[in-house]
Amino acid sequence: MAITKQRKQELMQQYEHWLSQSKGLILAEYTGMTVKEVDALRAKVREVGGEFHIVKNTLGLKALAQAGMSVPPGHLEGSTAIVFAFQDPPVVARAIMEFQRSSEFLKVKGGFLGLQAFNAEGVKSLADMPPLPVIRAQLLGTILAPASKLVRTLAEPGRSLAAVIKAKYEPAEAAA
Repeated sequence: MAITKQRKQELMQQYEHWLSQSKGLILAEYTGMTVKEVDALRAKVREVGGEFHIVKNTLGLKALAQAGMSVPPGHLEGSTAIVFAFQDPPVVARAIMEFQRSSEFLKVKGGFLGLQAFNAEGVKSLADMPPLPVIRAQLLGTILAPASKLVRTLAEPGRSLAAVIKAKYEPAEAAA
């Protein structure tokens, strides 16, 4: 059954809203999945700060084009769902890849991180990335390493002088 122009406009507005809020997205084929499996996948994705939505391909393609995303050929063909990552794209990608291992029907086609398109291997690489807090901690450690080394270097002469003074007076105290 065909949908009305008004319904198409509503869907386009919803797609555009999701795209504007999303930090990344994953395109997947879900052909053969049961309603129970789709619901389980939706719940798993929702737990990690994302949403799983089945989209109309033509409207999805139009919404992605309006958002400035160039969709590679074949990514919006067949039964397509878009997984929107609203918080941490690597965590959402990891959830999708874990679900794909347990489901023979879910197939990742590719995705976007910002405006950058990538294929299924890119999604796998994204899933292998550490979570955002870990990346921040690593970056902070890298930034602070030179400063802490400088502090140790500046403190070393004073520590050495204190050790010499301590060594000079300790034997005198032990003899007395």
